[in-house]
Amino acid sequence: MKILSSILLAWLVLVAPLHAADGETEDDEAHEQDPLTLDAQRRAALGIKVAPAEMRSLPVEVTAPGEVEVNLYRTTQVTPRIAAQVVARHVQMGQLVKKGDPVVTLSSVAMAEAQGELLMADREWSRVRKLGRDVVSETRFVDAQITRQQAYARVLAYGMTEGRVQDLLAQRDASKATGEFVLLAPQDGLVHDDDFTLGELIEPGRVLVRLTDESTLWVEAKLDPTVAGAVQLGNPVRVSIDGARGFSGNVIQFHHHLDEFSRTLLVRIEVQNPDEGLHPGQFVDVAIDTGKSQQVLTVPSEAVLLLQGGPVVFKLEGDDFKPQALETGVTRAGWTEITAGLAEGEQVAVEGAFTLKSLALKSQIGDVD
Repeated sequence: MKILSSILLAWLVLVAPLHAADGETEDDEAHEQDPLTLDAQRRAALGIKVAPAEMRSLPVEVTAPGEVEVNLYRTTQVTPRIAAQVVARHVQMGQLVKKGDPVVTLSSVAMAEAQGELLMADREWSRVRKLGRDVVSETRFVDAQITRQQAYARVLAYGMTEGRVQDLLAQRDASKATGEFVLLAPQDGLVHDDDFTLGELIEPGRVLVRLTDESTLWVEAKLDPTVAGAVQLGNPVRVSIDGARGFSGNVIQFHHHLDEFSRTLLVRIEVQNPDEGLHPGQFVDVAIDTGKSQQVLTVPSEAVLLLQGGPVVFKLEGDDFKPQALETGVTRAGWTEITAGLAEGEQVAVEGAFTLKSLALKSQIGDVD
């Protein structure tokens, strides 16, 4: 209440009428110098509309800070299964790729040996199959078949694609067993990391490229444990950057332990990011709709302005608008909660409030005609 009193006192000092000039009545001077005295006709001309402050049901939200993270369920890593050397790069960081696009070409001694063994096994199997079971023993027939199948499976396991294996077998040329193979993109996505160089020797399991689908991201929100109980799986969420642009999401997971440093409960939110307005690492504000609501006193959000450093509305008393200092709560769906300074039913400017503010500020410097 001290804040309300201070704002109101400052306003009264600034807009107090000057002493009446000689020959003028005090009423005439007040009428001339008070630009906020407006009858219905002049209000209509200025586009000013009024409405009462009213009780309204607003959703109860839990707010918290959050950080954008990669959606690991829509992220894959491109890694070799055998030691190999980088021969060619086909993608770069930030590039969008499609599933099946070439990512990197590698060359490996182990792959060359496996390719050679496959060619030999394939020739033996072709020969045995042509001779047939009537000519060769059952043991030789089965051994040739299994050896070929194992050799085929080995080159696939090492990283060759089905198409490349078929090309190699069709050529039936051992000189083509160079050990080169291409790793393909396992999903559509953005190249998030590509930490390798041409000619580098890569160990098995080393992450060469990480692909992520950024159309859906995660936000890790840090909730105060005292309010976390109001949040449930599936609750809709608004995620905003600097309180401005918003993104929609839903609560999908809870961590089952408190963060050891902040002593907050981490909640994971899946956020839709169709135009890539969010990026991993950004800090955001999170508002979780708990599905509950409460009756509060409200006015349209556009009725609330900043004046003398605090929120005010222009309240109508008769034909006079007076700035009324307020204490406000949450803003939801275009409505602002009023926690102090206004009573239900009191009339305030809901359209044209900025015009009233401009008139009031002009009067402070004597700039009103």
